[in-house]
Amino acid sequence: MVNLTSPEPFQPRRVIRTQQLDRTDRRILLALDEDPRAPIMVLAQRLGLARGTVQSRLERMAASGVLRASSTRVHPEGLGRGVLAEVSAELDQSHINEAVAALRRIPEVLECLAPAGDTDLLIRAVATSPDDLYRVSEEIRLCPGIRRTSTRMILRTVIPYRTTALLEAEDGGDGAPSPAAPAPRRRPLP
Repeated sequence: MVNLTSPEPFQPRRVIRTQQLDRTDRRILLALDEDPRAPIMVLAQRLGLARGTVQSRLERMAASGVLRASSTRVHPEGLGRGVLAEVSAELDQSHINEAVAALRRIPEVLECLAPAGDTDLLIRAVATSPDDLYRVSEEIRLCPGIRRTSTRMILRTVIPYRTTALLEAEDGGDGAPSPAAPAPRRRPLP
């Protein structure tokens, strides 16, 4: 994933997973996912763990890259940008850093990914209206190094970004799933 907040040129993000997450790690992450602003002491009380245990595990997971720094998640709709789009971009490969630098300067660009396949960059962008989306798409298309774009307006988010189901699946079903989480629908492998 391209980190659009970094002033550095495009470089792959690396997560150093020094060890597998155990059941306690997953319980902590699930509780944090449910209440991201919960203080360490509150998490410890909810999970029946010592404060030091929760703090040291969070620090270890942050140091290894498993847990990213917390941030406030602002919904673009709250900023008057209710139109979401996915823009596929084909690049001149010798100008990827210039393209990414130019994309960083477009405030409506929320995220930029470098996927495998026939698309060089996958860009999530927002706009105030379909007409504004046309303007944003043109601004993206005119970035140096971008040869061609294809824009698709997203009608609805059906499954928002999540990691809870992944954590619960990794736990083999014996973890502490969120009370609000639906029961998993897949069958265990024989």
